Amino acid sequence: MTNTATTAKPSSNSAAPAENSALASTQGVTTIADTVVQKVAGLATREITGVHALGGGAVRAFNALRERIPGATASAGQGVSVEVGERQAAVDLQIVVEYGVAIADLAKSVRRNVIGAVEQMTGLEVVEVNINVSDVYIPGDDDADDHTESGRVQ
Repeated sequence: MTNTATTAKPSSNSAAPAENSALASTQGVTTIADTVVQKVAGLATREITGVHALGGGAVRAFNALRERIPGATASAGQGVSVEVGERQAAVDLQIVVEYGVAIADLAKSVRRNVIGAVEQMTGLEVVEVNINVSDVYIPGDDDADDHTESGRVQ
């Protein structure tokens, strides 16, 4: 039997699709865009209790402004960067955790959820999930500037 798919050759820096890959078969090849993996990983991260937000301070500030624009929504991939190959993906997350949450346990839960979601939805093997905790959210800090006191006695 001859190979009829001679027009679609893999790039020189990537390996040929494996026979046992869920994304490649004799009937064709499925490719997954980076943004798909990025969104899946971002949504899976947000599902974990104790994750307050994704992204660094500047990214969160920009998205807070974007949310005020009618019709605009926050990016599901905020705070997530990925590298996607033919069969594997790597994920980097930047998160803000809620005060009082055990960060090591939270990271383990996030990592497990992201790996499970990405592998189940895309068929890619997740080789690593790196987590950068950039801040701790303390409830009430946002409201601290709203209270101005004129004195001890009113």
